[in-house]
Amino acid sequence: MLKHIDVISLFPEMFVAIQSGITGRAIKKGLISLAITNPRDFTTDKHKTVDDRPYGGGPGMLMKVEPLSKAIQALKEKAAATSDSKKIKVVYLSPQGQPLTQNIVKTLHEENEQLILLAGRYEGVDERLIEHFVDYECSIGDYVLSGGELPAMVLIDSLIRLLPGALGHHESAPNDSFYSGLLDHPHYTRPEMLHFDDGNSEQKGDAVPDVLLSGHHENIEQWRLKQSLGRTWQRRPDLLKDRQLSEQEQQLLQAFIQEEK
Repeated sequence: MLKHIDVISLFPEMFVAIQSGITGRAIKKGLISLAITNPRDFTTDKHKTVDDRPYGGGPGMLMKVEPLSKAIQALKEKAAATSDSKKIKVVYLSPQGQPLTQNIVKTLHEENEQLILLAGRYEGVDERLIEHFVDYECSIGDYVLSGGELPAMVLIDSLIRLLPGALGHHESAPNDSFYSGLLDHPHYTRPEMLHFDDGNSEQKGDAVPDVLLSGHHENIEQWRLKQSLGRTWQRRPDLLKDRQLSEQEQQLLQAFIQEEK
């Protein structure tokens, strides 16, 4: 299980953002440790140069191999003192990586004791660094950001949520969207009835579904599963293609579809 996360970034100050909320509390409680390393600390010239022009021309700059490789090696050597070296992996956050999914997050959490997250900048990093040092290359979406810091924080947040004791309730994480391969069901809280002014003379009431007020736990769980299946069918049908539905799930989904018609 994951115990420690290292981040290699040119902008360590950005990671103040995860010192609050669930992630911040988990770190303060000692559920996991986090450290940020600036690759400029591994340069040898007086200007602390970490980038250079790409071979072949073109716009932008590339992060150099030497400072990054030295940073990775130093962190691996330090981690090896307390962890199995086979359970220390390097993750590079980039638009070219495999789309980050809940299953990948679970795998990273369960199969590793320490992770080294590499947050790229500029046009990326020298390909030889990826080939020799990177175990996983992940993307958080089909769009481009200014650097890998925000994706690294997204990954850190999703990893910490899986730690025992990180959330207020032990069932919170298993009920999240994607954890079971489905989207989450709708949620409601007080008051039981809301009135929205739609700009007309009449106001329409919007009530919490009766089943959630019934106190009948089996019916509530069945309703939630039905809504979860239906919402996935409506919004992310691609997820259902990879899921083998049980007979009960098939019946609930068909009932949802019929009701929608």
